Amino acid sequence: MSFVADLRVVLKGRDFRRLFGTRLVSQFSDGIFQFGVTGFAFFSPEQQTTALQVATGLAVLLLPYSILGPFVGVFIDRWSRRQVLLFAPLVRGVLLLVAAALVAADVPDTIFYCAALCVLGVNRFFLAALGASLPHVVPEDRLMAANAVTPTSGTVLTFVGAGVGFLLREVFGGDDAGVALLLVVSGVVFGLSSLIARTMERSLLGPSYDPERPQAREAVRNVVVGLVDGAKHLVRHRVAAATMGAMAAHRFMYGLATALGIILYRYYFTDGDPEAALRGIGLVVATSGVGYFLAVVVTPWATERFTIERWVPIALAAMGVFTAVLATPFQEWGLPILGFVLGIAGQSVKICADTTVQRDVEDAYLGRAFSIYDMLFNGMYVLAAALSASILPANGKSYLAVGIAAAGYLGAALAYRLVTSARAVAPR
Repeated sequence: MSFVADLRVVLKGRDFRRLFGTRLVSQFSDGIFQFGVTGFAFFSPEQQTTALQVATGLAVLLLPYSILGPFVGVFIDRWSRRQVLLFAPLVRGVLLLVAAALVAADVPDTIFYCAALCVLGVNRFFLAALGASLPHVVPEDRLMAANAVTPTSGTVLTFVGAGVGFLLREVFGGDDAGVALLLVVSGVVFGLSSLIARTMERSLLGPSYDPERPQAREAVRNVVVGLVDGAKHLVRHRVAAATMGAMAAHRFMYGLATALGIILYRYYFTDGDPEAALRGIGLVVATSGVGYFLAVVVTPWATERFTIERWVPIALAAMGVFTAVLATPFQEWGLPILGFVLGIAGQSVKICADTTVQRDVEDAYLGRAFSIYDMLFNGMYVLAAALSASILPANGKSYLAVGIAAAGYLGAALAYRLVTSARAVAPR
């Protein structure tokens, strides 16, 4: 397995091991936090979850990454990244203690969501600093291997953290006091990443001094202009733009499927029992996690055999067919299987999108292209959750939602094939 080989190679570097350890601890903590927020928002015995509340909860979890994402780099390129990794966990830990106190005090949900947004805003800076620091701790010839293993490992640890959060919830209970204790545990664990970061020398991770670098205010203003230029550049690279569009389409359908699954488990499959619903949706998350991991193995083989331009529509079409077949009966057994399919095929599309953007987009535009990428990745998911708030019935059983998701995947596969085929026959 190339993943294992790449991991062995990059772990030989001491500084990489320290940065990698910082990432793993933080994303493990993030899994506990996300599970705590999800349990509070969707599966608390005191809550009567609606599609609108699902949309609100997903927006809280993802909007900081969509809105702050393009602007974070301005500051990460000016502040000591090691200091960001040192102090951000401490700030986040304090904010999590505040959030835990708010939950325990049974304050209105809006106040808790504001605290959660602050926590995730700090986390956005932390993750950006991790990504920008990577070239400083691995040689250039190992950077590709490091980029291959770190996001996958972080995602796996997030899933593991969510699993630990589930087990802790069984111990602490699902009431407000139990959620508060989960948030405290997440804050303490996240703080441990600060101890790992402290072992690195302050100047190790950059940024390098650049006397020509514009002031922060000017740089923030330039971000908006840069995003427009990046979008124009992407349009001229049809395969990269089409594959990013395929990823965005998947995230929209996946967001719709997520909201549908939460409401179905909460009311249709379990008659309103929040604990049974949480166990059911936990199984779906687990099968999705297995799919995410296997995509790392399947995608290189599939793209070598079929090429990216053929594999992406195959994956999209498969998700459309399986969504129709497994979700339409509205049987509980179908959703874990569908979670696995969407996990492996959806992550495969994302890997293809990562690859085409890195392969086709000129280096001078790469940062702006990935800023647009991040906005689409999270924004489309939130947009789908917002749509679900308007179309899902109280018990979640909606043939319309399943039809939109299945037809959307199939339509995206057809559109992608038409766009990339047009490129192939375009006159040179």
